[in-house]
Amino acid sequence: MPKMGLKNLFFFKTSPSPPSSSPTRTFSDSLMDQNIETARAIISKWELISPSDQAAPLFSNTRQEAKQYLNAVMSLQSTMQHLVALDSSSDTLIQAHFLMQLAMKRLQTEFYRILTQNRDNLDPESVASTDHRSSSVSDDGTDFSDDEFRFAGDSVSTVAMADLKAIAECMVSAGYSKECVKIYILMRKSMVDEALYHFGVERLTFSQIQKMDWEVLESKIKSWLNAVRFAVRTLFHGEKTLCDYVFGSPERKIAESCFAAVCREGAESLFAFPEKVAKCKKTPEKMFRTLDLYEAISDNRQQIESIFSSESTSCIRSQVTVSQARLGEAARTMLINFESAIQKESSKIPLPGGGIHPVTRYVMNYIAFLADYGDALAEIVADWPQNSLPESYYRSPDREGKNRSSEIAERMAWLILVLLCKLDGKAELYKEVALSYLFLANNMQYVVVKVRNSNLGFILGEDWLTKHELKVKEYVSKYEHVGWNKVFLSLPETPTAEQARAILECFDVAFHDACKAQFSWVVPDPKLREEIKASIASKFVPSHRELFEKYQVGSETVFGLTPDDLEHSLSDILSGSVSSSHSPSPPHRFKRP
Repeated sequence: MPKMGLKNLFFFKTSPSPPSSSPTRTFSDSLMDQNIETARAIISKWELISPSDQAAPLFSNTRQEAKQYLNAVMSLQSTMQHLVALDSSSDTLIQAHFLMQLAMKRLQTEFYRILTQNRDNLDPESVASTDHRSSSVSDDGTDFSDDEFRFAGDSVSTVAMADLKAIAECMVSAGYSKECVKIYILMRKSMVDEALYHFGVERLTFSQIQKMDWEVLESKIKSWLNAVRFAVRTLFHGEKTLCDYVFGSPERKIAESCFAAVCREGAESLFAFPEKVAKCKKTPEKMFRTLDLYEAISDNRQQIESIFSSESTSCIRSQVTVSQARLGEAARTMLINFESAIQKESSKIPLPGGGIHPVTRYVMNYIAFLADYGDALAEIVADWPQNSLPESYYRSPDREGKNRSSEIAERMAWLILVLLCKLDGKAELYKEVALSYLFLANNMQYVVVKVRNSNLGFILGEDWLTKHELKVKEYVSKYEHVGWNKVFLSLPETPTAEQARAILECFDVAFHDACKAQFSWVVPDPKLREEIKASIASKFVPSHRELFEKYQVGSETVFGLTPDDLEHSLSDILSGSVSSSHSPSPPHRFKRP
């Protein structure tokens, strides 16, 4: 029998109704009978006796048999269209329809077998990395050629995908798309659900999430963060690739609806989780996991929109939009609560030694972590009303214009300002004025160092840093003036020999009193501590040394503290305690050796 190409037969199925011209112009009765007999011989050879029939697979080895089988089915389908046009109740049409049912039953079995036996080979990662340029069925509707069934050197996944595509095109063309799609959805949906479950994605209700302890919920969030990147960039991407390949022609809508059925439930469950988390009670400690969720959606948003671009998956796009919006609202609420918590901090006991207050550490660490989410926060606080601050307070002159960067800078600067105002109130709790200034210097130094050593430095700018570094120096200067002024004033610039002894006595008393008053005071920052010590020493040690050496060298006795005693005593100040070996003692006399 001469082979009749589908190109000549297939034009009848491009329209749901038979062509108006007489079908006898294309098919003769003998040719139709011949097509039916050829199909009968091939289809009957591969007929399944029962659903559990374990016959040899049709799609194996060189695929020669599969090629003949599919061509026979396609020819049978075209013949049936001509028979319908001639006589829709003819016995020949009934026989052809019976053969078509047998063929579809066999192809359904083959489709299911390929999907089942190739679960590992058709995992999303393998599918996404497979070269899909060739197909086992040509795009123009011609019959299956030998070249299109050559798989030498092809991967197992490539071969399996080509077989699935060939079967799907044949079944869809024959009007059995529902049967084909049903099997596909059944098999692939289970794989998607299994993959998401493996990554810890659960179908949790809001009530279940709301009742979880934070530690448990945080663990769920971590699992979600690991899952979403895999799901978007591998799982859903691979499933869409496979669906588009298997069902991408001739009708695109089949691929879209099939992909939606396979992934919709899993995707909706995955992307609804952040919205449910965002609805929970908003407390400051939940901020960073909330921002992690927000960032994860932002980072994958473009690919999500691309993968779920069809009308049948619009609900998934909507869910992603809602989840991200709810997360943004939750983050804004937590920022408000955080600011309120700073303002409401009400401890009335001054911190011993004037060190770094716990609220300073907590707030600055919190804000520094916030700065690591600069891009996400810039989106979240965009166009959000904020207490007005002069832009010069938080921006360098070279960064002009109101933009997202300036908005986040304003927000961060405002939170720090709220903290600094709170610290001003804490400083007033100290009875010693000098200690209150030392407290402010310590805490301002901590703020400045935290800003400079984190992303806050980039956000707030060098100008902000310079201004607040000057504030540290200002507080240090006031501490020195109040805490050491008596010591400074006890050494006049031009003392006489007669005044020397009285001056040194007065100096020793003032120095002793200053050290005694400050023995428990502390400067935690080593660099700042050494700078303060050096500054204090520079204001009286040289004068004292000059006076001491000028009027006591050669004297039978030495009165009071020597220059070395001063340096030893100064080395121990502002450390929180004073070593007994270097403690300044009251003025005394001792024999020079």
